[in-house]
Amino acid sequence: MLLEAHDLSISYGDIRAVNGVSFSIDRGELISIIGANGAGKTSILQSIMGIVPIQSGSIFFKDRDISSLAAYQRARSGIRLVPERARVFPRLTVYENLMTGIYGLHKKIAWQENIAWLYELFPILQQRRDQAASTLSGGEQQQLAIARALISGPELLLVDEVSMGLMPKLVDKVFDLLQKLNQENGLTILLVEQNAMASLEISKRGYVLETGTCSYQGNSKDLIEDPHVKEVYLGQ
Repeated sequence: MLLEAHDLSISYGDIRAVNGVSFSIDRGELISIIGANGAGKTSILQSIMGIVPIQSGSIFFKDRDISSLAAYQRARSGIRLVPERARVFPRLTVYENLMTGIYGLHKKIAWQENIAWLYELFPILQQRRDQAASTLSGGEQQQLAIARALISGPELLLVDEVSMGLMPKLVDKVFDLLQKLNQENGLTILLVEQNAMASLEISKRGYVLETGTCSYQGNSKDLIEDPHVKEVYLGQ
């Protein structure tokens, strides 16, 4: 087991965003957490990354309790987050944005080889390497955010609402890329998405969040055929 979360509870003041949620992900899996807006999906990813604290529960990564570690310590351990709406550094160039992905790491990174690989994966980033990130389209910024997270060679990639704000054609492209990274490169991915069908179609397993609690979990194919999931989340 690469990551295990036990009975996570997260609050913002008096508002309980996540209530006793547990899940796990094996090395090499692509797992989805789906749910409506406000269900607690982003809060879970941010708690794994150490951006928001948990009120109770625990998070284990590679059999180590990381619940009390700072975000930078979790990053150094091999976890990376692709945030919602890309959130690149607008005034930095594409190349400079990529280099922020290895800032502060203690381990040696073959960053030149990694950048060459990323430019093959995202040709547009090589073409725009000297442009400010603010000049990129939404889809290009999303590619940059993913590439920035990948440059350090993470063991676990957390992906938050990657389809938000993208045209349908670009959504398909991004999901195809995530599936390729998982299947061909063996990258472990935890994907949080409102686009339930697209995420479940590329996932091995899935968890369904409803108002901060996990109401359904199982094989993605089974979830796609579940009557409640089909009606509420898949529009069928």
